[in-house]
Amino acid sequence: MLSQDLKGPVNVPEWDLDVYWHPTNTLNEESVIIELQQQGKTTEALVMSLIIKAKDADGNKLFELNDKIKLMRSVDPAVILRIITEMGSNDEELEDTLGN
Repeated sequence: MLSQDLKGPVNVPEWDLDVYWHPTNTLNEESVIIELQQQGKTTEALVMSLIIKAKDADGNKLFELNDKIKLMRSVDPAVILRIITEMGSNDEELEDTLGN
């Protein structure tokens, strides 16, 4: 499933950018997000989800791990939440379509 085509885009007018993503993550990527959630670090988990998933139209990563602090300190949390929510909504639509 990791080789599936990119999904999206989610338009982010605040950044003048379209964000694409793959609908699945590796087990390692998922474990990082789950661990943060279990520690009650919801905001950090959302930021890590964005860092892991966000791609440009060519499938290149938009963010690196060293962007985490900047994203957490400088970006409106509502923007990150909107992007992650739209990614999740589109993934759920795909799952519904496939009957999962």
